[in-house]
Amino acid sequence: MLRLITDFDGPIMDVSERYYRVYQYCLETIQRPKQTVRELTKAEFWELKRARVPEKQIGIMSGLDEAQALEFALLRRKTVHTLPYLVYDQLISDALSTLEKIQAQGIDLVVMTMRRARELEAAFKQYDLEKFFPKDRCYCLSDDYVKTTDVEDKPLLMEKALKELPSACDIWMVGDTEADIIAAKTHNIKVIGVLSGIRDRDRLEIYNPNFIANNLTEAFEILTSAIQAIP
Repeated sequence: MLRLITDFDGPIMDVSERYYRVYQYCLETIQRPKQTVRELTKAEFWELKRARVPEKQIGIMSGLDEAQALEFALLRRKTVHTLPYLVYDQLISDALSTLEKIQAQGIDLVVMTMRRARELEAAFKQYDLEKFFPKDRCYCLSDDYVKTTDVEDKPLLMEKALKELPSACDIWMVGDTEADIIAAKTHNIKVIGVLSGIRDRDRLEIYNPNFIANNLTEAFEILTSAIQAIP
């Protein structure tokens, strides 16, 4: 059995609008009355996020002072994963049709995400994604899980999945962050980094994924080609 473990945000969901709306909210909330700020365009903001520019620095670049920028960063972290903003997430173009192709080929499809259960469930209901990922193929954080960092938490989630899932002859991972790459490499799983999420090519290359693809569709093509090339 061939298994594909995919991250959710990045390969399947476009989170850029959510992150930008939260940025706008935090900037508006933190700025003082009559204070002049420079709201970044969405393109400017997302380029900084993908290059992993710190939140505090983004605040300063937007016209906040040091103390405000720290408050801005804390408010963003508190707000960005809340349900009122999750509704701004959208399906990545072609992600749905690619999931259908993966499923049609009999590949065991697993989703592994740093979303909490309620956050994943909300997106599943909004876009009717349960048909691709039964409960026993969904790995996410419990609603009361105490997070550390993604690069620490995701390998633990991968370890849990590998213990619980049926054995597979070949396993691949698709993700858009360093946490995905580290989780896969920690457990000797081949990994494809995708550029449709929250990290750019320069950031992904630091962690040496087996391949880098533009999106889930291209990642599936790479996987298919690699499997066919095996004698």
